[in-house]
Amino acid sequence: MFSLPSGVARLFDVLGEGELPDGFRYKEAVMMFMGGVFLFETYLEFRQRKYLRKETVPEELSEVISDTSFKAARAYSLDKWNFSMFSSVFSLAEDMLVLKYDVMPLMWKWSAVPVAFLGLAAERTLVTEIARSVVFTVGFTIVQMLIKLPFSIYGTFYLEQRHGFNKTTKFTFITDMIKSICLMVVFTPIIEGLIIPIITYGGKFLAIYLWAFMFALSLVMMTIYPVLIAPLFNKYDPLEEGPLKQKIEALALKLEFPLKKLFVMDGSKRSGHSNAYMYGFFKNKRIVLFDTLLKQCADNDDEVVAVLAHELGHWKLGHTVFTFSTMQLITFLQFGVFTVVRNTPAIYKAFGFVDRPAIISLMLFQQIISPVDHVVGLLQNCLSRRFEFQADKFAVDLNYAKELRGGLIRLQEENKSSTNIDPWYSAYHHTHPPLVERLKALNLKKKE
Repeated sequence: MFSLPSGVARLFDVLGEGELPDGFRYKEAVMMFMGGVFLFETYLEFRQRKYLRKETVPEELSEVISDTSFKAARAYSLDKWNFSMFSSVFSLAEDMLVLKYDVMPLMWKWSAVPVAFLGLAAERTLVTEIARSVVFTVGFTIVQMLIKLPFSIYGTFYLEQRHGFNKTTKFTFITDMIKSICLMVVFTPIIEGLIIPIITYGGKFLAIYLWAFMFALSLVMMTIYPVLIAPLFNKYDPLEEGPLKQKIEALALKLEFPLKKLFVMDGSKRSGHSNAYMYGFFKNKRIVLFDTLLKQCADNDDEVVAVLAHELGHWKLGHTVFTFSTMQLITFLQFGVFTVVRNTPAIYKAFGFVDRPAIISLMLFQQIISPVDHVVGLLQNCLSRRFEFQADKFAVDLNYAKELRGGLIRLQEENKSSTNIDPWYSAYHHTHPPLVERLKALNLKKKE
């Protein structure tokens, strides 16, 4: 056992022994908060709808966004708005009914049936709880997937198809769902088999143990996902030799970015949307380009390089490490609060549970902590938008101002992104600034 400074040790003593008051109506408070968030977000949605219904492109974009592109983006955005509002109403009703009629406790009760059928001991043991937790998690998730399946089908085969983005076949859609379920069945027993004993025996240092586990898990998943999981869904081919590869490798060398591999992903297998990202630890970095991005920028490789210069700017400026470190701190603090929630029998009773299963305590904690998550999310958006401006400036300082400007405009048009955006809506929902703001900043930097 490790030793801590007396003040810190005392804090963990308080967390380990603390619990929330018994008389508070926890479930009703969560439902009221859910309703309040829905009303606020609906207000923002209708503010945004006024902007989407505008029939003219913003003056700042009038010379760079064609009328045809604007009308296509406007129609796509309005269709997405209608679909999003219906989905939001349905999701709220579903969540409210699940809480009001104690669906989760009922499914937890039913999870004992297959566990008993497997011949595990009827009395409550750690092995039995892990088995029930796996059955509960897999069953609950599959039910959620089935409920949302009509929305997924509509969004993929009607909305995205109508606006020219969908490339997913029915076979791919079905196999993706089967693969996702299989991965869940494989990983859920492993993860819950490790995390449940930690929660059960963590004691007053539970927050430390949980944070250490989640930190290790995140590193493992970031390592195996691109190597083992992502290839199950997409094909990754090395970028062919040519001017684009030479320019990207030259940029990486100039920035001392330890680029080991450069891939092209068949994003067009499912969608016409485009993207690019990088991943990897330490001296083993990789960059992935969507084939749709290469097709959209086929007449100007420098725009692709400029977009990557922006992404590499996040790495060079320490944004990636800062964001990851900040999330680790937030996670640790949240697990400190979780320790108190775990110790409060009244919370389980309020949500209809007789006993206190470890996995259920995590799910209830997510409900209880949701107000804090919304505040943290808003702050993260503000920080992310600031980082985007800094990464844009980084690309400009590398003399990619013209190319980045052209790349951003091209991506805006090709992905049919909204040009008229309500500032409140954008601040609450978006991690990236609107195109108008980014172009203004680029023009200022160019003049400097």
